[in-house]
Amino acid sequence: MNAPQAAARVPTSDAAVPDDALGRALAQSVERYVARRPHSARLQREAAEVLPGGNTRTVLFFPPFPPYMASGEGCRLTDVDGHVYLDALGEFTAGLFGHSDPTIRAAIERALRGGLNLSSHTPGEAALAREIRARIPSMRRLRFTNSGTEANLLALAAAVAHTGRRTVLVFEGAYHGGVLSFPAAGPAKVNVPHAFVVAPYNDLEAARAALAPHRGDVAAILVEPMLGSGGCVPGDPAFLHGLRALADEHGALLVLDEVMTSRLSFGGRQGALGLEPDLTTIGKYFGGGMSIGAFGGREDVIDRFDPRRADALAHAGTFNNNVLTMAAGLAGLREVLTREALDALNARGERLRAALDACFARHGVALRASGVGSLLNLHPGRGPVRSMRDLAGADPRVRDLLFFDLLERGVWMARRGFMALSLPFGEAEVDTLVAAVDDAVGARRGLLPAA
Repeated sequence: MNAPQAAARVPTSDAAVPDDALGRALAQSVERYVARRPHSARLQREAAEVLPGGNTRTVLFFPPFPPYMASGEGCRLTDVDGHVYLDALGEFTAGLFGHSDPTIRAAIERALRGGLNLSSHTPGEAALAREIRARIPSMRRLRFTNSGTEANLLALAAAVAHTGRRTVLVFEGAYHGGVLSFPAAGPAKVNVPHAFVVAPYNDLEAARAALAPHRGDVAAILVEPMLGSGGCVPGDPAFLHGLRALADEHGALLVLDEVMTSRLSFGGRQGALGLEPDLTTIGKYFGGGMSIGAFGGREDVIDRFDPRRADALAHAGTFNNNVLTMAAGLAGLREVLTREALDALNARGERLRAALDACFARHGVALRASGVGSLLNLHPGRGPVRSMRDLAGADPRVRDLLFFDLLERGVWMARRGFMALSLPFGEAEVDTLVAAVDDAVGARRGLLPAA
């Protein structure tokens, strides 16, 4: 069976595509995608023999199969079929430094010469921790992990241990890791068993009402200052500061998940908003492209992990302090990610979002770009996006068609419409992306919902 025939059995969205103009256009776009990627199709079939669905990281998969990437340079990717893409996905925010930054590569090569696993403390740990604290002062003490998921798990463990309570307030559409996910529709199937209370995002009164029955048992409020995987929905400053006050009212810890949003200013989103949490979690780019996470905050909470204490909380992790991450992270923060570079990147993101919204308005289509700075998400529909509820009812085929049309034009982003710009993504790349979207939307204007 050839690749196009095999792919025809795989649905292109969550529901079968009806026989209408939009559905036919999407099906044709998928057929062209499959026909032009025989090597990716073969690798997917072979991978499925040893990995469920050929996959070991769910977010990367989309039907009929994802492209298999062969190499990256700057903000360009090349797949195994020879297609070159403008990388607007930026490894879901982890690829902030782009591909193969020379300063970070040199730091990794130096670290390699010293040995991979040194079985003890190394000078790089405290050096990277100090650099992080200089940027995010609320992380007065911190501990490293291997991912943002681990960082959030340990932050909640610290909150429960510190308060002696169990209830954790979270929000619809939030994603704090593979076992801390709260989609707006349907239950999360693999969450760890904390006593979660879920409230709508950007609704302080709903949050207050949700906590009222649990007074005396609230350990933490865990919140992203902008929903990341939930669609780049910025938190209203009044909402976020209101959560600070609500946590104080309940004697709970405010845990700010800045795994994605820390890149939105030199001091993280909390620095831009003047918001001080009790605990902060980070990850993604802080390892310079290597695996990393960290949780930190108040001394009285984090010092409970001090192994010199008789009552210390244990925190293991063979690779928490691995030498490659420490070296790459330190080089990236000290030598590459200056305040000026980060501010310029976020300014480019703001320009991109404004240009995309202007493009949609010019074509008279109901599309919108949400987000802050260098993080954005394209959504079908009209009006502002303040919570996942504002996205309900949108036809997912609109998003899917735009995704495949942009792939044809050499733009790589998440199928859900998510983009995260990297430092090499310059003004010329912004113009290239806007031109590709303008061309795709113009070609499909009759199929897209009218504004």
